[in-house]
Amino acid sequence: MSLTTSRRARLLYVFSRRWQRRLFFVAGGLAVGGVAALLAVLADRAQLEFHRFLALAPWGPLFLTPLGFAIAVFLATRYFPNSGGSGIPQAIAARALTGTEERGKLVSLRIAVGKILLTLMGLLVGASTGREGPTVQVGASVMFALGRVSRRYQPGLILAGSAAGVAAAFNTPLAGIVFGIEEMSRSFETRTSGLVLGTIIAAGITSIALLGNYTYFGSTVDILLGWENWLVVPVCGVMGGLAGGIFSRILVVFGAGLPGRVGDLIKRYKVAFAAVCGFAVALCGLLSGGAIYGTGYEQANAALHGTEQLSLLYAPLKLLATALSSICGLPGGIFSPSLSVGAGLGADIAHFFPDTPAGALVLLGMVGYFTGVVQAPITAFVIVSEMTGSHELLVPLMLTALIAQGASRLVCKEGVYHALAKNFLPPKVPVVKEPAAKEPETSASTHA
Repeated sequence: MSLTTSRRARLLYVFSRRWQRRLFFVAGGLAVGGVAALLAVLADRAQLEFHRFLALAPWGPLFLTPLGFAIAVFLATRYFPNSGGSGIPQAIAARALTGTEERGKLVSLRIAVGKILLTLMGLLVGASTGREGPTVQVGASVMFALGRVSRRYQPGLILAGSAAGVAAAFNTPLAGIVFGIEEMSRSFETRTSGLVLGTIIAAGITSIALLGNYTYFGSTVDILLGWENWLVVPVCGVMGGLAGGIFSRILVVFGAGLPGRVGDLIKRYKVAFAAVCGFAVALCGLLSGGAIYGTGYEQANAALHGTEQLSLLYAPLKLLATALSSICGLPGGIFSPSLSVGAGLGADIAHFFPDTPAGALVLLGMVGYFTGVVQAPITAFVIVSEMTGSHELLVPLMLTALIAQGASRLVCKEGVYHALAKNFLPPKVPVVKEPAAKEPETSASTHA
């Protein structure tokens, strides 16, 4: 009798531990979804207020944008260290670390608060940044805060929070799963796959409840008719991959630190360098007629649906403005701006292929350029397909992504997120670790 009672107690303990873990993930997913929805609403409002300012003072960004960049970088450096840039490299690096304190320097509630505030500040002063990358770091921070009580759950919680951040930010649950596998972990972990899926579902349900069910860029019916139109696939793949690789190369070089006196001056005078970058972004804004500020969502959406003709200069100016906003250490993502640059690139290519549907070219440009930046081809074509409902173009999108990855590697050997993640890790610590074999929770787990 006593043996049976002891066995039941052990089984009850294992059962309670498993459900405790599930509760961590689901509760975190609900929180991430809520934060993602809040950040989406506030980001849209910040951009609206900046454009109102721009309408009243078209030359105002020459003063406001450098000042805003300088203040944001000062605050990020002084009060919210490791909150600069996209935030995805920090989340990747946090998974590679082993200690709770070391991870807490890259993902924490303090960093999450700073990330939200300073990302909104950047959009409020005209930065060419997005909210999706920050949502990933915020999601990882929220989940990590829930899992600080147990080191065992932390890598899975950070992975789940990051994937849920992408899913909730774009309303693309499938892309969130693929992002978690291809970009965050570079592997499929059967131990946590169900828990990650549950977190994404919880985040998605929360986001839909608060913002409604929507397709990020709306639906498009453009397809490639006839084999002659398929010539655009290698063109978009090569041009998008090379452009994305150049962008990544810029971020990686500045992220590692420029050599010589110039690099020393940038490190010493970070705030002044941010002001210079802000002034250059304002100049790009003037040259583009104000089109390059913010996430670039409106321009990409207009190009996709043919409601607006983008300037031939939009893609290169948006690329430059996004690079300047990133290399200065300003908190803000490159997800949406990269999709917008790709849309502009596709619109430019459309001038040389008048018989090919422009909407299809815009989508191929998005996939080509985004793949060139992150070198995660599956994530690229899945997220573009899911956010536009363009399932008829799935095969051309896949092929474009594959070509773009090869072209990008001619310029930059590694995707920007993983390359930048190395800057947050000690030497010889791999960015992605092989998943460890599962160990039993207790001696009774074999009987559960």
